[in-house]
Amino acid sequence: MKILVVGDWHSELHEEAVYQAFLQLGHEVSRFAWHLYFKPVGFFYKLIKPVIKAQNKYMLGHIVDKLNKDFLEKAILEKPDLIFIYRGTHIYVKTLKHLRALLPITILVGYNNDDPFSPLYPKWKWRHFLGCIPEYNLVLAYRLHNINEFKLAGARRVELLRSWFMPERNYPIQLTQQEYDKFGCDVVFIGHYENDGRLEYFDKLADAGIHFRIYGPEWHKAPLRPWLTKMGKILPVRGQDYTRVLCASKIALCFFSRLNRDTYTRRVFEIPATATMMLSEYTDDLSTLFIEDKEAVFFRSPSELVAKVERYLADDQLRMNIAQAGYKKVTDSGHDIISRMKQVLTWSEQIQGD
Repeated sequence: MKILVVGDWHSELHEEAVYQAFLQLGHEVSRFAWHLYFKPVGFFYKLIKPVIKAQNKYMLGHIVDKLNKDFLEKAILEKPDLIFIYRGTHIYVKTLKHLRALLPITILVGYNNDDPFSPLYPKWKWRHFLGCIPEYNLVLAYRLHNINEFKLAGARRVELLRSWFMPERNYPIQLTQQEYDKFGCDVVFIGHYENDGRLEYFDKLADAGIHFRIYGPEWHKAPLRPWLTKMGKILPVRGQDYTRVLCASKIALCFFSRLNRDTYTRRVFEIPATATMMLSEYTDDLSTLFIEDKEAVFFRSPSELVAKVERYLADDQLRMNIAQAGYKKVTDSGHDIISRMKQVLTWSEQIQGD
């Protein structure tokens, strides 16, 4: 099958993961990435960098027009069987209408890991994406509550496509003593700061004397705390170091974005895939993915978080048993990227056969 993967492509965890999975499944895959359209080159373009950034942020202007024109031309030239558009914020409705008219047998698939229906986003952010929903043959919902919202927005067909872990990136690593010294801790949280109450949980951990570390963006926006000041500058951790941090930690925490109304997130698969025990916020949705206190551990309040951290730090064997059961769950149940893309291809074949 000829497949064209389209998206911003600023991260190896999103469009690139999809692209590589289709390649591993034996398909002929090409890409269309638009983030470079907004990278100024040369003295003149650096002078107008604020204008370029504004066009990228608000998804309008001659650069966005050009990327739509180039995408359309590439699709017409290659005539793919399937076009997978990842988070199509910059793709115009008229572009997809032209594609449908010119390539009527090509399957158009749209996916968005953010929540375009969340009332916490500005309405202009998702205007192109939402307008394109009726043009896709298949819209893939990241979260359960988006399924009906996509249908009400005019989607032809909607399926739930949860996020994934990547076996080549997320796996148990045998660490050196030097790596343990650098990354090791009792409890780790890898993720962004969000003003959603998560700071209170870390306050309670600090009050209890728990040794924890945080990695991720936006933490400079958090209100000052003594423990936060002591921690110094908090930075994201990427690539192999992301996996090393998880493997060097006894317990890895998981919080969910209120902005995206999340009931699970990608890390609920990545953490167990490293054979590290996951301690996550409880949601009804997450409880359908993991057996509580067998494959993962959940908390519902700051005090419960502290109590469970203390319990599982005190019992190495119990903690490791849960970590191993969580590892088995994600590896045996098809929560990897390859299994996810196999399912996308199955749905696409069903549409072709209709």
